[in-house]
Amino acid sequence: VFSDAQQRQENQISAIRACIQQGVSVIALPPVVEDGWEAVLTEAHNAGIPVIIVDRSVSADPSLYASHIGSDMNLEGQRAAEEFNRQFPDGATILELSGTTGSGAAVGRAEGFREALNSNITILDSQTGTFTRAEALPVMQAWLQQYEVGVDFQGIFIHNDDMGIGAIEALSAAGVQPGDLFIVSVDGTRGGFQAMVDGWFQADVECNPLLGPQVAEMALALMNGETIDREVLTNETVYYPDNAAELLPSRQY
Repeated sequence: VFSDAQQRQENQISAIRACIQQGVSVIALPPVVEDGWEAVLTEAHNAGIPVIIVDRSVSADPSLYASHIGSDMNLEGQRAAEEFNRQFPDGATILELSGTTGSGAAVGRAEGFREALNSNITILDSQTGTFTRAEALPVMQAWLQQYEVGVDFQGIFIHNDDMGIGAIEALSAAGVQPGDLFIVSVDGTRGGFQAMVDGWFQADVECNPLLGPQVAEMALALMNGETIDREVLTNETVYYPDNAAELLPSRQY
């Protein structure tokens, strides 16, 4: 049973309740936001249906779900901050294009970024682009009317590649050239690799979404009564423009 919730938590909750009514064996949930899951997870727990939290995290009591499998979003934010620290040892002013407000990915990346960012690097402005190209484009357009590239800000931290591509569209239309700004994105998608090849991104922090096979294995283990790990993290790294062209053809997403 598959349900596309269209990035809306209420749709995800309705889908979970429908799965409970159908008596499914296991539910896999990639939560669109962190909060607000206690009631429906309790319903699944009381029905004896284990829930695997996939990709992003939830703030609910861990006893209400079987496992979380995904990325360390806080670490991803820290890795992005380290790139800015290396690039701007004497300080800089940057913008942050954030993900969906309240989502585990946006919260974790923002917190980790701020924890690791040198004190002489200032975040001038932070706005959400809700992880989408369409939403990021107008945010970047508004910033370009409000701030001067290279003067008011020297870099941008972007929470995912899709928003990064929207930002590039706005930057390019405004006459900004690749390399005029130091841009670090998160994901490591084919689009992100192309942005590195084209000179727009100076680093791309990997967030590996290829979780399907691991989730399927975990679901089967749960159905067979096996013990599973409560927390499973994916292996991730940071990619750079110097080998982006070489690696691009082999990217799976």
